[in-house]
Amino acid sequence: MKVSKLWLDKFFSAPLPEASALSTALTFHAFEIDGIETAGDDQVLDVKVTPNRGHDALSHRGIAKELSAILKLPLISDPLALPPVLAPVTTEVSVTLDSKLCKRYIAGYLKGVKVGPSPQWLRARLEAIGQRSINNVVDATNFVMFNTGQPLHAFDAGKLGSLAMGVRVAKDGEVMMALDKKEYTLNASMLVITAADKAVGIAGVKGGMPAAIDESTVDIVIESANFDGVSVRKTAQTLKLRTDASTRFEQVLSPELAAYGMQSVVELIEKVAGGTLAGYVDVYPEPQKPMYSNVTVEKINATLGTQLTGAEVADAFVRLGLPYKEEAGVFEVSVPFERLDLVIAEDLIEEVARIVGYDKIPATTLPAFAGSPEINKNFSAAEAARERLVAEGYSEVFTSVFADAGERMVLNKVDSVRPYLRTSLVVGLTEALAKNKPNKDLLGLKEVKLFEIGTVWKGDTETVVLGTISEKQAATEAPLETKDAISYEALALSNTKRFESFSKYPYIVRDVACWVPAGTDADAVLADIQKTAGELAHKVTLFDRFEKEGKMSLAFRIIFQTFDRTLTEVEVNQIMATLNVILVDKGFEIR
Repeated sequence: MKVSKLWLDKFFSAPLPEASALSTALTFHAFEIDGIETAGDDQVLDVKVTPNRGHDALSHRGIAKELSAILKLPLISDPLALPPVLAPVTTEVSVTLDSKLCKRYIAGYLKGVKVGPSPQWLRARLEAIGQRSINNVVDATNFVMFNTGQPLHAFDAGKLGSLAMGVRVAKDGEVMMALDKKEYTLNASMLVITAADKAVGIAGVKGGMPAAIDESTVDIVIESANFDGVSVRKTAQTLKLRTDASTRFEQVLSPELAAYGMQSVVELIEKVAGGTLAGYVDVYPEPQKPMYSNVTVEKINATLGTQLTGAEVADAFVRLGLPYKEEAGVFEVSVPFERLDLVIAEDLIEEVARIVGYDKIPATTLPAFAGSPEINKNFSAAEAARERLVAEGYSEVFTSVFADAGERMVLNKVDSVRPYLRTSLVVGLTEALAKNKPNKDLLGLKEVKLFEIGTVWKGDTETVVLGTISEKQAATEAPLETKDAISYEALALSNTKRFESFSKYPYIVRDVACWVPAGTDADAVLADIQKTAGELAHKVTLFDRFEKEGKMSLAFRIIFQTFDRTLTEVEVNQIMATLNVILVDKGFEIR
């Protein structure tokens, strides 16, 4: 997530330290930083917010809150500090929720707005983090989303045709043109926003063109809602339409946040576009319940290996903005509504650890393990099979688990031609043998022999099987035998090399055979050939040797190949000519 330093500064009474210092503070206490960029007079940090903190930290307010705790700097401006008041209530707009996939939907109705360019400060804030300025109303909704984390959307009330808003599942085959001017075909697993039951937006993902804001817009309906994260993720994935809004809903947001987002955006739109608030409609069937979590100082120290005092734990909670009650070493924390990640005692322990500082936690030697480690039987059997087969000249391959036909079809197909899970290793092994046979010389093999250990899906079970194939033997397979998966002490750990990178360029094969005096060291001749052929000789092997009438015949195979270009016959022939001269000079007779 892109985070503007100048934007962050607005949360504090004085400018924050330089971006590099903020990067260090966040990296050692909260999130990694992918980089720092310059945008005009601003510095922009690319913050890798961890998945467990997507609830609250995908916003400038969330990052400012982290920095407040880490640097011990109080926030002077917090958009979530005071409970929002959604008043007055309007009867001109109605909202109907026809799905449990929307926990809350707030509609705000503003009349008489004047749509136009955004003020310079607003454009600068958005452009610094890579957002294109559109107009003052749309920019306001985007600003509040990046400020608080709550996605918002504004509809042109005059284009809706009706102020009877609703949320329902889409109809199979229902088509809607989105704001990117592309038509999307929807299905019944998706949520849509409607006006008089006509789709005007894809819930949590993208608004629709039918009610787009433009300079002719006078009255607007603002949406601040809470959509099911799983539903939004599946919709965005199916439609291949990932947006900043969908990214936040996917992380699961608190429905309480919707009210804060609505109040903030109304205030901002009134400031930059004018207009008069007619009122709100808030449909919130099951409000979020207060959350509490307990932890003891004893448990914190036992988990972290520290000797923190109650005062130090309390200081960490205060800095984090976590209200608590403490009695006899037991802290009962009243979890802020947006911190959906704080559920069990271990969550609180993690918070204390990172704010106190991981560098303050001493290294502790783990106690000796008294028992005997358990062995995964499949792993043990697989390692034993690898050792045995490699010793017999086999090479291991890994083939695709997807197949043209099978008993189980996958929902999210990798491609359109192999939509099933395999029921056998035979097909993959047969294909692998066909692909590797032409490379036999390159591999330095007299015979290609392959094996695979993998999972197949047949009937109602998943089975790990061992399959083999060679040029002289048809493919066979059988369940991996685990009865001899032995103790830890007898575990066979394969140390064979499993992979060597191939060049994508073709290779050229040349053979050279010569008569040499009996007793000549074949390895020394091979070394001379390798040296003469140079770096273009990828592999040199002795493939034939015999003696006759006091002389010895040695036959070598040379594989020429590079990693950066295709070799030509001319340059290989030149090398072979030079090699022949050198071998003759040594007194050898070329056969």
